[in-house]
Amino acid sequence: MNAIKRQQGVTLTGLVLIGILLVLVASMAFKIVPDVIDYYALLRDVKATAQDSSLRGASVAEIRRAFDKRIQIDSVTSITSADLDISKEGNEIVIAFAYTRKLHLFANVSLLIEFEGNSSGTR
Repeated sequence: MNAIKRQQGVTLTGLVLIGILLVLVASMAFKIVPDVIDYYALLRDVKATAQDSSLRGASVAEIRRAFDKRIQIDSVTSITSADLDISKEGNEIVIAFAYTRKLHLFANVSLLIEFEGNSSGTR
């Protein structure tokens, strides 16, 4: 009798609920992770373009063309160079961007993610 009282574990119902929860979290992650990876690639391209020493005296159009080349290599499709806000602070080029992504999860449930970033490191 004592051995039965000390037994612990997960019931079949608990195991099924944990499995369902894991499947839901994994399916959300599969939908969210590609957009997050795309955002970080975009942020890396924005910072690299702003820090490019060959673009110090460049026009806005030249900066946009350089950015287009970078995102084409990284296959970034979230935004284009026309969506960038390009300015100068002192002698530094500052490039900022913001966009939203609406991800359909299931039925009539969607997730809206707002991405924003800039080349100066502040958000």
